Amino acid sequence: MKSIKIDFVSDIACPWCAVGLAALEQAIDSVKEEVQVELHFQPFELNPAMPPEGQDIVEHLSQKYQMTTEQVAQNQEHIRQRGAEVGFTFNMEGRKRTYNTFDAHRLLHWAELEGQPGQQQGLKWALLEAYFTLGQNPSDHADLLAAVKKAGMDVERASAILASDEYSAEVRKSEQHYQSQGIHSVPSIIFNGQHLLQGGQPAAMFEQAIRQLAAA
Repeated sequence: MKSIKIDFVSDIACPWCAVGLAALEQAIDSVKEEVQVELHFQPFELNPAMPPEGQDIVEHLSQKYQMTTEQVAQNQEHIRQRGAEVGFTFNMEGRKRTYNTFDAHRLLHWAELEGQPGQQQGLKWALLEAYFTLGQNPSDHADLLAAVKKAGMDVERASAILASDEYSAEVRKSEQHYQSQGIHSVPSIIFNGQHLLQGGQPAAMFEQAIRQLAAA
């Protein structure tokens, strides 16, 4: 069986990353009898300078993308619909603020190193759902530990990581690596370290990319 490595570069504060991941998983499921996919999650911060208290989401999007309040609402409705199409629930009314996500990336790095197969992916979804569906704060340690528990990982170990600077240098290094490779928007999906697809693409496009690489 052919094998393909996929690096999913993303931020848990990125709605299109949830859409893209759900579509990618559908594609992986479609080819599972023919291609073995090794999926890794890599860090990217949309707002690395965001303070702990976060910022009002409408204010933030209006400032960052020069959008009117009406445009923000239209964009969020489009994202909500795309999420529904791939089975992900965006609760836009419950997501009032955007937050710093660095600690979440530290936990995802830990899950990659110490977790069981599939646990990093499980933690990724728990974090995405905590923010986009439940409206929780991904910089709040209690909310982060709840996601760790949901993913079936060691809450005590995660708490110790959050109370320290463990994995901070590693996450910064990884972020800098992908930025140096020209990654400035997410999701960025890298196949076998060479081939790049960006954005919340449909499952069919991801499946086509996997099949083409497997056949090459």
